[in-house]
Amino acid sequence: MNNQSIDLQISTDVFNGDPSSRFNPINTGFYFIKSSTKMTSLFQKWYDMRKNSTGMKEQDVLVNLVRQGVLSELGLNARFLENLYFSGFCRDSRDVRLVMTVHANCCRGIEAKVIDLKAILRDWKRFKDEKSKGNIGVLGNTTNGFRWPSSGHLSCLNSKKKYRNL
Repeated sequence: MNNQSIDLQISTDVFNGDPSSRFNPINTGFYFIKSSTKMTSLFQKWYDMRKNSTGMKEQDVLVNLVRQGVLSELGLNARFLENLYFSGFCRDSRDVRLVMTVHANCCRGIEAKVIDLKAILRDWKRFKDEKSKGNIGVLGNTTNGFRWPSSGHLSCLNSKKKYRNL
C-alpha cells in the first residue's frame, strides 16, 4: 500500500480482476487514502450527494459517484483491492492465510455483526492454533476440515431476513 501515485485504495465485495476498474463493486468497509485536496473534494462531494440521496446507504452513493466517473473528474488514482486479502461477509476469502481485514458490511444490525465477528475471531484463533501445530496445508479454508467461518455467518444471514420482513 505504499504506491505514492495511488490516492485511494478501497476494498471490494467481488474483485473483477482489474485493480483499476471503476466497475469493481466497492465496499467501504476498508479504505486507505492519501491526504490531499483532491481527496477532500471527493469526501465533500460524497457527503453532499449522500444528503440528497434519500433511502440510499452511503456506500451506494459512493458506488454511483465512482461509476459516474468522479475519480477521473477529480484526477484521482484509485486501486480496488482484491477480496482475497480484504475479506468480508459479502464474500469470504478463498485463503484464510492471506486475509488482512474482515468486515461485516453486508450484515444488518450491530448485534448480528458482533456475533458473527466474534465467530470469525474464534475461528481465526483455532486456525492459528492448528497452523502452529502444522495441521494446516496448502489452502487454509479447505485443508484438514478447516472451514472459514465455521458459523457460515448465520446471525448475519438471519438479520437480512429480519430486516427484509420489517
